[in-house]
Amino acid sequence: MGISIAKPGILTTVQDLGRIGLAASGINRSGVMDRVAVRLLNALLGNEERSAVLEMHFPAAEIVFEAKTVCAVGGADFSPVLNGRSISNWKVFVANKGDVLKFKGRKLGSWCYLAVSGGFKVPQWHGSSSTNLVAHCGGHEGRALIKGDKIPIHTNRKSVGTIGKSLAHDILPCYSTNPIIRLIESGETRQLSKETLKQMTATNFTVSVEADRMGYRLSGAPIATKKSFELLTSAATFGTVQLLPDGQLVILMADHQTSGGYPRVGAVIEVDLPQLAQASPGNQLTFEFVTVEEAEFAFEKFERDLRILKIAIGGLSS
Repeated sequence: MGISIAKPGILTTVQDLGRIGLAASGINRSGVMDRVAVRLLNALLGNEERSAVLEMHFPAAEIVFEAKTVCAVGGADFSPVLNGRSISNWKVFVANKGDVLKFKGRKLGSWCYLAVSGGFKVPQWHGSSSTNLVAHCGGHEGRALIKGDKIPIHTNRKSVGTIGKSLAHDILPCYSTNPIIRLIESGETRQLSKETLKQMTATNFTVSVEADRMGYRLSGAPIATKKSFELLTSAATFGTVQLLPDGQLVILMADHQTSGGYPRVGAVIEVDLPQLAQASPGNQLTFEFVTVEEAEFAFEKFERDLRILKIAIGGLSS
């Protein structure tokens, strides 16, 4: 048993943490836009962290449960309601057979996740359950979900002990409509002048309507350079900041291409990718360059906190 889709929403897909190690073959990682949210939700439920979830854009899906299911919702706040009763993000709840989950309105963020005990059960492609919309592979038939789709669920009894538990505020991502996004230097950063780098960190950039799972295009004062760049196509990844010929910036996201020919003028640090992913068109963001050591420190702190959470959940559900 599992769930059925009563209404599909604007973009609902099955995703996990993506495909690793295939970029040399031209297959990108894909996976969820907000990895931190999904890792936290799966930890909260006692799942393996790569367990598949539903990723939803707003307007979100209307979901009917076909059996009693232990669940949690997180990421963006889309005002979830179960049978008309409001439920909280980041808190484990039980949905009974026939219960209906809806999302009434977007309060903050762009990508909401439904995680279920055991994870969603779909065929894997290259070791991942993620939907690659460009290749039409993975997930549920390689596409976004539509009305009438039924997604089965793996069995997992470990999460029973977590029912009613919620995540502490200090481990949650700090979503904002005006986030400060930290960057480390990337391939062509050092070819920019000090004045250009200062301009990048002094400018308020707006997320444009040209924002999707492949990339977020930003609008702001054009970035000036002393010379034009002629580059060989080079490797790119989730969070690569590219400088376009018109002086505007684009940040590559989960469904990014594996290589590109635009200058790579920065890379978003791992722990700030959720804040970036949850930014919506019209939101403003600013950049701050940090050292690799500072980026590693922030990453290690989150990983340490996540390990503590997993240990605590394991104790609760044993």
